[in-house]
Amino acid sequence: MNLNFKKIFLKNKNVKFFYYLSVFGRQLRPKLLLRKKASVLLNKNQTEESEWVRFRINYYNKLSPQQPLSDQAIQIKDYKMPEKIRVYYFDSKEYLDYFDQQLKFQILPGDIIDIPDKPALVKSRPIAGDNANSVLLNLDKSRHFNFITDHVAFQKKKNALVGRSEFAQVHRELFFQKYHKHPLCDLKRAFKSSDPDYLSITGHLSYKFILALEGNDVATNLKWIMSSNSIAVMPMPKYETWFMEGSLIPDHHFICIKEDYSDLEEKLNYFINHEDAAKCIVKNAHEYVAQFKNKKLEDLISLRVLQKYFISTGQSVNL
Repeated sequence: MNLNFKKIFLKNKNVKFFYYLSVFGRQLRPKLLLRKKASVLLNKNQTEESEWVRFRINYYNKLSPQQPLSDQAIQIKDYKMPEKIRVYYFDSKEYLDYFDQQLKFQILPGDIIDIPDKPALVKSRPIAGDNANSVLLNLDKSRHFNFITDHVAFQKKKNALVGRSEFAQVHRELFFQKYHKHPLCDLKRAFKSSDPDYLSITGHLSYKFILALEGNDVATNLKWIMSSNSIAVMPMPKYETWFMEGSLIPDHHFICIKEDYSDLEEKLNYFINHEDAAKCIVKNAHEYVAQFKNKKLEDLISLRVLQKYFISTGQSVNL
């Protein structure tokens, strides 16, 4: 068995020190070289790219041509680091630096659950409705895009659902009140490591099923759950990020429960008693996660999304 460095030394978390180290390294990149790299990547014939890559580009960016920008749009060269939530600045600049610094854009940092009136770059958006003005980039990725290696086989895990949260939102509180005493559930109000009932990611991996309820927008823990040998349990998602939560298939990538949570016991018992079906979900989740682990491909898709954003808003992209 290979040494699981992330589990042993980092407690299965993305560590901000390494994130900021990579940010510092990116600040040293000559923009001229980035422009040349973008020219090579983006001037390639798009028909040579896989159908799935083209699907992802158009999934993140659904803009049609000639969409006007907001009056609050700024040129890339005028983009300054804010005092708060700087990760959105760093994650967007990673790719904006590849383009002509005269190009204009608008970014809305934070947990965005509404669709803007004009095209803007966002981390999250509602799945339902016309969400074309919400153009997704992989923002706040150090927190959200955490993938792990799980060496505990599904069949060796506990036949129960685990969940740790502040249960602050109304829908989360409803779930806690309904199931915190249920024999198939291990639910505790704990969010910080200093909380008495706190459970690490590694501790969660002792259970076959892990609760993945949405919070202010998406369920932050969904990515690491789907990369583990446990199964995410949640209703159909209402919001999505770069992870394309809206493309997840119920009872194929995760165990889907009703909005009122009334079928939780039925669903858990079914997959406890049908282990092969449960293992199929784990396998499907791993295959889904794998597409996000190819850094070169993620870079290309990110650049294509931005290229389409600039062109769709009537700007000339010269590479």
